[in-house]
Amino acid sequence: MPSSPSVFPDVQALVVDLLADRSELAGVIVDETPPAGFDGTARAVLVSRVGGAWIDDLHLDQPLVELEVYGPDKSTAHTLANTARAALLAATGTVHGTATVTDIAEADGPRWLPDFIRPRASRYLSTYRVSIRPA
Repeated sequence: MPSSPSVFPDVQALVVDLLADRSELAGVIVDETPPAGFDGTARAVLVSRVGGAWIDDLHLDQPLVELEVYGPDKSTAHTLANTARAALLAATGTVHGTATVTDIAEADGPRWLPDFIRPRASRYLSTYRVSIRPA
């Protein structure tokens, strides 16, 4: 009997948990939303589901997840983007609650994108396809 997509965890919360537990991201804000007063100069990784699809006959959820990575300057933001990238890609095979992350593939690597809402921000964006099955 196929599973409903509702049996899968919130992929944003899953990715936040995976990244927040990594020692190389200690001291970095990792969340789905920026904290109050965030101006984009703090070291931060913001996680958002930006698409993807439930594939019923494969019993698989394949969300697209975007990482918005901020730092106090462009170089720091770039280094942090690559650190978050490596940490997320290393999470293949992770069991998280009721789900197993079977694969993580980079759909679009870190790219510079100024944040026009936060003019002092240095920001890189990247997108990943996360494949999830019930555990």
